[in-house]
Amino acid sequence: MRFAVLVSGTGTNLQALLDAEAAGQLAPAEIAAVASNRPGVLALERARVAGKPAITVEHRGYPSREAFEDALLEALAPHRIDAIVLAGFMRVLTPRFLDRFPLRVVNTHPSILPAFPGHDAAAQAIAHGVKLSGCTVHLVDSGVDTGPIIAQRAVPILSGDDAVALQRRIQAEEHRLLPAVVRALAAGRISCEGRSVVIAPGDSSDDADQLV
Repeated sequence: MRFAVLVSGTGTNLQALLDAEAAGQLAPAEIAAVASNRPGVLALERARVAGKPAITVEHRGYPSREAFEDALLEALAPHRIDAIVLAGFMRVLTPRFLDRFPLRVVNTHPSILPAFPGHDAAAQAIAHGVKLSGCTVHLVDSGVDTGPIIAQRAVPILSGDDAVALQRRIQAEEHRLLPAVVRALAAGRISCEGRSVVIAPGDSSDDADQLV
């Protein structure tokens, strides 16, 4: 299954996917292209270093969300994309775009959703005084971090944590969890009825450990 990774910033989750692919741990998924709505971001350089097509479609150049998405789809078309990963992509996608990839658009978010959606999730968790945070990989719908949940990993909040320290530990779990989800999706192991996501067993005990 050929994936496009959509990015807007530094691309640490993209790097986790690229590293997994380079190590032979992403098949049958393939990162076929990387696209950003912001020019010059570090994520695009990560793509180039890995030998991946690095595409910029700047959203500010289009009069509507739909026009931007049409341009993005046109730019991705030559790469024969089957599925999408949002890796720090800071745009809400419309149903019109999502319908092109039914149940094949995933996002990672640095909290245990539905808690703390949107920006600055680690800072939100610290401010609320919760004892556990973590990360979620979910199917994408037209809301903000509201799609059906595929997998989650918990991260304890330690005494003295600030948002930077907590975010760093959450990212470490994201970097393990996201490639496992992408691999399972590419293998046809993920299905969804309503908000209930089912992950069929795989051949790898590593997958089982990651996606519990």
